[in-house]
Amino acid sequence: MTRAGVVQYRNMRAGRIFEDENGYHFQYEEEYLANPDAVPVSLTLPLQTKEYISKTMIPFFDGLIPEGWLLDIAEKTWKLDSRDRMGLLLTCCRNCIGAVSVLPEKE
Repeated sequence: MTRAGVVQYRNMRAGRIFEDENGYHFQYEEEYLANPDAVPVSLTLPLQTKEYISKTMIPFFDGLIPEGWLLDIAEKTWKLDSRDRMGLLLTCCRNCIGAVSVLPEKE
């Protein structure tokens, strides 16, 4: 099962994050990279055409997921498992504080 999200930077579609049997993947959109005003969503994810791949949730995106009592509320409200990092990212990070948000990709 592949789950995916659209990564937005200041309401612009910057890239796509998804999870599959090989781990987590993030890739910038070609249109975003072609924009002269494009900036990285994180200093740890410089602009590049090559896909970022990780066996665990990519640290920048893992940092967007709530912690502590906010995580407890999210787990109870949406019946999520704290180990389901992609589920938490897609559910809790639609309206993050800051410039980056992650929206579930339409199937």
